[in-house]
Amino acid sequence: MAFMRYYRALPEGETTVEEFRAWLSQFDADGDGRISRDELEQALRSLNLWFVWWKAREAVRAADANRNGAVDGDEMGRLYAFAHKHLHLKMSQLDLEE
Repeated sequence: MAFMRYYRALPEGETTVEEFRAWLSQFDADGDGRISRDELEQALRSLNLWFVWWKAREAVRAADANRNGAVDGDEMGRLYAFAHKHLHLKMSQLDLEE
């Protein structure tokens, strides 16, 4: 018997930065406060997107300024910008200075 984990869905309509961050935090499997490519891939898969491995790879490449392989707290603004522009997620507030 397989166990399934259920995730909260991304809120409908426009999403605030806080809602996006809270939604994304449930995919932080190791609890380190960073989002790895694998964790981001799981998040995108929960949205039923296609080519999630590629989109997660491109998102981490775009957001990971220090090239440590994960999106840290200070790089979240870059991830929001990528999600808004390339994944067409509706953001009501885009704080790029984080």
